[in-house]
Amino acid sequence: MYSDISVAGDPLALPHLLPPVPQHPATVAEFAGLARAVAADRASWAPLVRYDATTRWYARMRTGPGYEVWLLSWLAGQGTGLHDHGGSCGVLTVLDGELHERALTAAGEARRSLVPGTQRAFAPGYVHEVVNDSLEPAVSLHVYFPGLTEMTPYAAGPRACAAPAGR
Repeated sequence: MYSDISVAGDPLALPHLLPPVPQHPATVAEFAGLARAVAADRASWAPLVRYDATTRWYARMRTGPGYEVWLLSWLAGQGTGLHDHGGSCGVLTVLDGELHERALTAAGEARRSLVPGTQRAFAPGYVHEVVNDSLEPAVSLHVYFPGLTEMTPYAAGPRACAAPAGR
């Protein structure tokens, strides 16, 4: 009598038949692709969204090797204030509603309207604020790599680059 192992061989000895282990994103483009994939799966994020009249609501959706994915909601008038993301890079993707970004650079100030599908990628040291200036709620997805461990608040000032708050 033959057993499955004697006919087909030991399945653990056939690693070439196993699907490859998925690699986590390693480039900004791959993290932006991860954000687009999560954004496209509305059923995965829409039931999680909550709104809080007193502050922006946020929840960490997932983590991977060296990164985090956050879901945020914004009611009218809610914003971040000027800040950076410490040593983290990031990708911001608007899922619903409209947000407005003001970024401070050595060259001056840049303002952008961010509508659903818009993505913004940024490196460490990028100083910006994001605000929901509309009357409708907004939802955004944020991927940080490495995971977000600090956000430095900045005081708004007349100069192109504001000084860190409290320094």
